Amino acid sequence: MAAISLRKGNTRLPPEVNRVLYVRNLPFNITSEEMYDIFGKYGAIRQIRIGTNKDTRGTAFVVYEDIYDAKTAVDHLSGFNVANRYLIVLYYQQAKMSKKFDHKKKEDEITRMQEKYGVSTKDK
Repeated sequence: MAAISLRKGNTRLPPEVNRVLYVRNLPFNITSEEMYDIFGKYGAIRQIRIGTNKDTRGTAFVVYEDIYDAKTAVDHLSGFNVANRYLIVLYYQQAKMSKKFDHKKKEDEITRMQEKYGVSTKDK
């Protein structure tokens, strides 16, 4: 237990570091067992959610029990090769994700309005 407390003692983490990781560029056929094998090496995992629909395939969320385990996983697994794909491991940031979602929602609304009023964006 002394090693754990020393590790956490004076270490200041950047503000973006949290327990939830967002993983991109995963092979589409990866299983949750394989994810636990890869990410479990760096600490206890609370939850893994793998994207299954068309928009979220190749992505996953990994939630660690401890923030220091999540930091270690990001440090070691960013650029890790899985089935000839290099993983992109990032800290999940709610603000950035919601902005991306809002942007898509606004684009969909503009498209609906253009169709409703017969407006075309093509150059004539």
